[in-house]
Amino acid sequence: MLGWFVNKIKAAMGKNGKNLTPTRPKDCLSRDLNQNLARIGDAFGQSPDLIVRKFTIDMGGGWDAAVVYIDGLADQTIINDHILRPLMVDTVKLSTNHAMGHPAKDLLWIEDHLITANNLFRIDALDEAIDAVLKGDTVLLVRDFTEALQISSKGWEKRAISEPETEIVVRGARDGFIENLRTNTALLRRKIADPNLTFESMRVGRKTRTDLSIAYIRGIARENLVAEVRRRIRRIDTDAILDTGYINEFIQDAPFSIFATMLSTERPDVAAAKLLEGRVAIMVDGTPAVYTAPALFMEIFQSPDDYSHRPFYATVVRWFRFLAFTFTVFLPAFYVALTTFHQELIPTPLLITIAAATEGIPFPAVIEVLVMGAIFEILREAGIRIPRSYGPAVSIVGGLVIGEAAVGAGLVGEPTVIVTALTAIASYVSPLQLEAGTFLRFGLAILAGVFGLLGILNGTILVLIHLASLRSFGVPSLSPLAPLIGGDLKDILIRAPQWAMLTRPRSLEPKDQVRQKFGSRPKPPDKNDE
Repeated sequence: MLGWFVNKIKAAMGKNGKNLTPTRPKDCLSRDLNQNLARIGDAFGQSPDLIVRKFTIDMGGGWDAAVVYIDGLADQTIINDHILRPLMVDTVKLSTNHAMGHPAKDLLWIEDHLITANNLFRIDALDEAIDAVLKGDTVLLVRDFTEALQISSKGWEKRAISEPETEIVVRGARDGFIENLRTNTALLRRKIADPNLTFESMRVGRKTRTDLSIAYIRGIARENLVAEVRRRIRRIDTDAILDTGYINEFIQDAPFSIFATMLSTERPDVAAAKLLEGRVAIMVDGTPAVYTAPALFMEIFQSPDDYSHRPFYATVVRWFRFLAFTFTVFLPAFYVALTTFHQELIPTPLLITIAAATEGIPFPAVIEVLVMGAIFEILREAGIRIPRSYGPAVSIVGGLVIGEAAVGAGLVGEPTVIVTALTAIASYVSPLQLEAGTFLRFGLAILAGVFGLLGILNGTILVLIHLASLRSFGVPSLSPLAPLIGGDLKDILIRAPQWAMLTRPRSLEPKDQVRQKFGSRPKPPDKNDE
């Protein structure tokens, strides 16, 4: 009974956000300037990239001060022109005309009249000073003063904005996210010039203390969706977050599923389009990949080019993506099942050709398909990892040489090479599901080699059941197909014209469902208006 009562108290305290453990006292700054500098230096292990610049502020008699920053993270121009020069040069001119007095009484005057940098904050703890320096800011410390100024001076090197190599489009924008978080938020601001576009800053990782932003549009995104994303991120307790993929693994709905419940993009236009539908984006400093949630399975068949081309052509291309995904998942399995168990389903001329081509092959069809599939995956990985100038040569020459040599040596049949080649080409049409497609391809091929078409059927049913059970932040992964939402099919099985997309996807449950008013279809002018 006593244990039950104690557990109830702990649960109530946790629910109210309280903690029974006493909070750690704040390590405040000292009035002794040298002591503060020594403590900061000890915290960094006297690292050579920690720059401490001591100087004197002419404040009615001269007061010792120092600025602390990290070389390479802070902008030297900002420090020299907007911090050191005003404090060391301008104070000499102003001291004769202004009764400066004690710095403890004139820190506000320094903040308002001397420092010309954009953002300034007052801090009074050693941990806050260390954290500010690690973020690329400059900390101003003054003798006999227990507060310091955190001055924004971030200025590290960053990559130029360029088109993402993994999401190439024929038409459309050529800009892409980079590794700088503030640049990425600015790219979204350029796409969505709405004050309701909101960024919430958070920090995760005990050692890395990585900055991230949760992006959403107030009035469109569901409040409970934003609250759930916020809650999952705050629940992360680890020492290192180095990429958006780390966040994805900590907050996704189905960590053991081969299907993604969050999708990533490096294109600002794609991220902006998803935000406008009511989704939430997660942006992490240091990586160009931006994850969006909720994620639907049918999103893998959509491309930015669909909205640059005319709707008829975009619909046809989208159906080709459906077909390519079917090929990459089912083609090897069907080949194994038909040649091993169900030869009667193959037309006689084709069956004779396949039998002649595979005569003398020592391995069954399932082994051929698995070996050639494994060789293709090795070649693809090698083409990605080796230097870029050699990648295409290795993948193309390696595939031709190995395939020709395997056929010539009688290890695999020519039909197996053709099936593997078609599967490989089709797998690149839907790169967002490349990982899931690989697992499905090998899994269904093994089932086909053991049970034939019955194995493919049972495996497909199990995959569909699993997909139907998946949720992405409360939204069914197969929406709007299961459950069926007819109004959302206008951008799934087909790509309807823009003037016909009157509402946002209902499966996402946006607060504002109306995208545009009825009657936007273009039409020729009336004769009365001429």
